[in-house]
Amino acid sequence: MTNNRPLILITNDDGIEAEGLKKITDTLRKTGDIVVFAPDKPQSGMSCAITTNRLLSYNLLAAEKGLTLYSCTGTPVDCVKLALNEALTAKPDLLVSGVNHGGNHALSIHYSGTMGAAFEGCVFDVPAFGISLYNYSDGADFKESCRIGKIVAQAVLANGLPKGTYLNVNVPDVRRVKGIRPARQTAGRWTREYIKDVNTEGETHYRLTGIYMVSGENYPDNDVKLLNEGYATVVPCKIDVTDCEYLTKAKHCNTVSRFTLPSSHP
Repeated sequence: MTNNRPLILITNDDGIEAEGLKKITDTLRKTGDIVVFAPDKPQSGMSCAITTNRLLSYNLLAAEKGLTLYSCTGTPVDCVKLALNEALTAKPDLLVSGVNHGGNHALSIHYSGTMGAAFEGCVFDVPAFGISLYNYSDGADFKESCRIGKIVAQAVLANGLPKGTYLNVNVPDVRRVKGIRPARQTAGRWTREYIKDVNTEGETHYRLTGIYMVSGENYPDNDVKLLNEGYATVVPCKIDVTDCEYLTKAKHCNTVSRFTLPSSHP
């Protein structure tokens, strides 16, 4: 890599051939030296999965000034682990995961391989964010999401992130967003999650689908609301998932000889 330029590690969960990965790589080449280390096939929905039941490998696909490409037989988190532990000789200044083909807003962050990779970068103290385009169609246009990705990348490189914090960036499917807004993760859950199919042999199969139902407990700055209004959203996320408020209450309820939990009611 060339001197005095940030080192940017890029990965995804859609695979090395994904259009969103290629577009964000092209967009960030002027920002820093790029190492792409991505799965050799789609790995959506893998969250923070790691491979333990088979051997992993990675292959160098291309290398030129300022750009190196690798493919890996593992999950997005495997990609980050192998890149940081084996392939790279220097710690990246930034990890970008995406651009994912489809949204990772609200509860989807917990299932997303895109965000699993960003989480893993944060574990290694690499400033990290995942970025997703809220469009699932074959002809998705990644231009605006890449523009937002570059803005966020430059901001993170300039200002850093708190230790243990990574970012979930989502971009609506519009030609030009109204702006970039900090947001909260939207409360809710997926419903009607499977389509049932019976084949000609009488075998029953299920295909994952679903509708996200927003709960009534949301703040006005939740990411689904802002995305629907045409804003790109940035949700700060933390590795530490401890409920500190509940932990404090639980400590007050317990003695050396007795374990109890506080009431869930106010």
